[in-house]
Amino acid sequence: MPSHRKPRTRVLTSPGSRRTAAGLTTAALATVTLLSQSAEASPRSPKPTVEEVKKKVDTLYRQAEVATQKYNGVKERVDERRAEVGDLQDAAARRTGKLNEARRELGTFAAAQYRGGGMNPTAQLMFSKDPQQFADRSHLMERLTGRQQQAVDAYQEQQAAAAHQRAEATRSLERLQESQTALADSKRTVQGKLTEARQLLSELTAQEKAHLAELERKKEEEARRKAEEEAQKQREQPSGGTDTGSPGTTDPGQGGGPADGSYHTKAEKALAFARAQMGKPYVWGATGPNSYDCSGLTQAAWKAAGVSLPRTTWDQVKVGQRVVTKDLAPGDLVFFYNDISHVGMYIGGGKMIHAPKPGASVRIESIYYMPIYGSVRPA
Repeated sequence: MPSHRKPRTRVLTSPGSRRTAAGLTTAALATVTLLSQSAEASPRSPKPTVEEVKKKVDTLYRQAEVATQKYNGVKERVDERRAEVGDLQDAAARRTGKLNEARRELGTFAAAQYRGGGMNPTAQLMFSKDPQQFADRSHLMERLTGRQQQAVDAYQEQQAAAAHQRAEATRSLERLQESQTALADSKRTVQGKLTEARQLLSELTAQEKAHLAELERKKEEEARRKAEEEAQKQREQPSGGTDTGSPGTTDPGQGGGPADGSYHTKAEKALAFARAQMGKPYVWGATGPNSYDCSGLTQAAWKAAGVSLPRTTWDQVKVGQRVVTKDLAPGDLVFFYNDISHVGMYIGGGKMIHAPKPGASVRIESIYYMPIYGSVRPA
C-alpha cells in the first residue's frame, strides 16, 4: 500500500545550497579569527603610574575647586533672589490689601447710588418736605462726589501698582528658578570630579598608596624649605617696593608696604578665629561652623574681625589692597593658580592657614605648596 506520510523535507539537498552553507561557515570562521586577532592586536592600556594618578587626581581636585567657587557664587545669588522674591511677595500682599480697601470704598458709593435710585436733584427738591434739609444733604452729596472721585483714582492707582509688583515678583521668581538650575548643574560638576578622583585613588594598591604618600611628603617638604628660605630673605631685606619674582609667583603690579597697627589688630582677630578652626574638615560649599571650603574659611575668619568679604575667591581677590609676596603680613589673603581657585590666610614665615581639599582638614602649610597668583590685604 502507498504510504500517506508526507516525505521529510531534506535540508540543503541541492549542490547550490551546499555551497551556500559552506560559504556561511567559512565567513563565520573568518569573523571569529579576525576578532581574535583584533583582540590580540589591541591589548589593554597599561595601568597608570602612581605619578600619573597623582597628577590626574590633583587636576580633578583643582577642577572641583573651580566648580565649587562657581557653586558658591550661584548659591549666593540664589539666597539673595530668594530673599528678594519674599520681599516682593510681601509688598504685593500689602498692595493687594490697599487695593481691597479701595474696592470696598467704591462699593460703598455704588450701594449708596443704588439706594438713591439715581433720582436727579430737581426731583429730590420737589418731593422734599424740608428744603433746608435737602440743601444740607445736597451740599453733603457734592462733597461725597469729590470723595468718590478720589476713591476711583485711589483704586486705579492701587490696581496698577499691584499689577506691577505682581509682575516684578514673577520675573524675580523666574530668575530664582534659573539660578537654582545653574546651582544644581554646578553641584553635579563638583560631585562628578570628586567621585572620579576617589575612584582613581581606590584602585591603587597598598604599595602604590604608600608611594603616593611619599610623593606628597616630598612635595610638602620642598614647600616648607622654600618657605623657610623666603622667610630668611624677608628678615634680611627691608620691605617695600615691588616683588623680586619668586618662582611660581605671578603677583602683578605694585604692592603695599608694611601693615599698620589698625590692620594688625584686625588681622590678629581673624587669625585667632582661623586657628580655632584647625582640624575641622574641608567640605566644598561649607562656611562653618563645623566645616569649611577655602573661601568659606577666609570669609568667616575676617567676619570675626568685623570685615565683610565676598563669598568666592574670584571676588575676594578684588577686595582691599594688592600686596606683593615679599611684603605679606599676617592676615593677608594669598590666592593660588591662574584660575584663582584657592585661597589661604598668611600667618608669617612663608606659611598660611587654609582649608586644603577634600579629605584634608584646616591646617598650616607653606604658601609655596601651590603656585601663587597674587595676594591682597582685605582691610
